[in-house]
Amino acid sequence: MIKRLNSNKRILFASILVLSVFLLSAGCTQSGGDNKSSLSIVMNFGPDTGGSLDPANGWEGWYVRQAGIYETLFYGDENMEIKPELATGYTQVNDTVWQIMLRDDVYFHDGTKMDADAVIFSLSRVLDPSNDRSYEYDFIKEIRKVDDYTIEIETTEPYAPLIASLIDPIMSIISPNIADVDTQPEGTGPYAFVSFEPGASMDLVANENYWKGDVLNENLYMIYNSDAATRTLMLKSGDVDIAKDILPSEYAGLESSPDTDVFSKETLRTYFIYINGHKAPFDDARVRQALYYATDRQEIVDTALEGVAGSPAATMFTNTMPWNANDMVEQYDYSPEKALELFAEAGITQGEDGKLYYNGEPFSVEIQTYPNRAALPATLEVIAAQWEEIGIDVVTKIADSSAIKADVKSGDYDMALYTWNTAPTGDPDYFLSGHCLSTGAYASTWLNYSNSQVDEWILEARATFDEDKRAELYDDVQAQVMEDAPMIFVFYAVENDATRSDVTGFQIYPNDYTFVTKDIATA
Repeated sequence: MIKRLNSNKRILFASILVLSVFLLSAGCTQSGGDNKSSLSIVMNFGPDTGGSLDPANGWEGWYVRQAGIYETLFYGDENMEIKPELATGYTQVNDTVWQIMLRDDVYFHDGTKMDADAVIFSLSRVLDPSNDRSYEYDFIKEIRKVDDYTIEIETTEPYAPLIASLIDPIMSIISPNIADVDTQPEGTGPYAFVSFEPGASMDLVANENYWKGDVLNENLYMIYNSDAATRTLMLKSGDVDIAKDILPSEYAGLESSPDTDVFSKETLRTYFIYINGHKAPFDDARVRQALYYATDRQEIVDTALEGVAGSPAATMFTNTMPWNANDMVEQYDYSPEKALELFAEAGITQGEDGKLYYNGEPFSVEIQTYPNRAALPATLEVIAAQWEEIGIDVVTKIADSSAIKADVKSGDYDMALYTWNTAPTGDPDYFLSGHCLSTGAYASTWLNYSNSQVDEWILEARATFDEDKRAELYDDVQAQVMEDAPMIFVFYAVENDATRSDVTGFQIYPNDYTFVTKDIATA
């Protein structure tokens, strides 16, 4: 069991955060005879579902995984190769039954030993129909106990991505004796929960019984601030040890400073535009293709991202994703001339004033995005300028993501600039089944995208265990989706994080949710 200590320093630390003034210099404080340090990290996002810290609640699992509280049966390493975590391995018994062997040396932060019952308890919470994301796991028919450290998962039909699906933090393993899953998380990770101030900070303490070995810091302070400039300033002033997603304009200065180190890595995150295929003229592939040709992705990277925070997108999958077909798919190279040709074929013509007209009226599009990620509004501004250059009347709208989703639900939207980690589990089915399968949650609502051949390929790939054959099928899917252009893939995110120069053991994982590990320390 973890001994959790409250301290005046932590209380003062959280209070100062709420008041938005400089932080207590906790990151430089030694904790006593064991010579372990305290570590402070400022993140761009934190738990946001009404203060809940339940990993099975929406996307909260990502944030509590980032903080080092929870773990899963398998994980994606720094190269997104699937490795056992709380499991020791698996055996595929037949096309629909998988046997998973569990570690027998793992304890939860509350002292409970992890076993098959705890794992079944945790996974079953996600399968419960009351869980908003249970539909993502409707391929699981049953989870059963074989012995104390072995479980079997049976699927409704052959499902090749089963092991990868267990990587998602929503499948985090929690203590079956947890008192309050929303407010008192009990996981197996390197850090145990102490306190949480919604929207501001989370305090944690090292797991002294961590199954992977010694945790190199005694105390961990997670701070949440959505402003990149503020996060960068906090690092430069020494008030935090690590800053996630630094301001692009400060990249060169931080890299050259002897006091800081910069870490950069292309992630699995793609920025793209949803196009409402329910509405004319966006239901015409030629219009969607024309918009693609009208988008100069390199200029967006060079200006909105200042050349350091991304690279032009080829398909939905980043270059980091092993299943990408980026070298094989024909690209929409920037060409306003080609865009105008396709628009004309679709009945959108250029007037004497240089403006585009559709059905006798100015061709107008509204693009929405949300402000939480700094690159979104900046990218939207550049796209709007590019499209206006060829005669499109562009209306931009910055709104809360919940307001955008409400517009989508009502059908009252043209386009939305969004960002997704398109392969957080390392498997292409995650994104393709939702966005490109005609029955998918996003394909059928946000996009109205349907292609029977694409459906056939996705379903066949999902049921195929030969990886080479799966790769061929997914290459075909990517090529066809690019031709149909239900979405415009704009750029791949390059994550730029920075640390104080005395920080050791830090690295970027491309999956977005692995961040804090036992090995990060301050000298």
